[in-house]
Amino acid sequence: MNTKKTFSTLSCKEQMQMAEREFSAFISAVKELFGPEQAQLSAVDWLDELELMDGRPGSTNRHWRAVTIAASARLANRLNAGPHNRSFAEDVV
Repeated sequence: MNTKKTFSTLSCKEQMQMAEREFSAFISAVKELFGPEQAQLSAVDWLDELELMDGRPGSTNRHWRAVTIAASARLANRLNAGPHNRSFAEDVV
């Protein structure tokens, strides 16, 4: 007998606990690696991505890891667009 619950059979409380763990782990990692300012911005990104996921038609399950991946992509874009990444043309001028 398979005792592992599928995501769709999880209770609301269990889903909230999963979301809280995912969010907390993501923000803690960002804070440790990039500092509190990026952690705060990433928290907003994570919540924004959660809203986008909730707004998709036919999406009844919450995919916490997908939310984290999307927020991580935003973080990467933000870090890559930082002041240290100037274009070659700016250096020549």
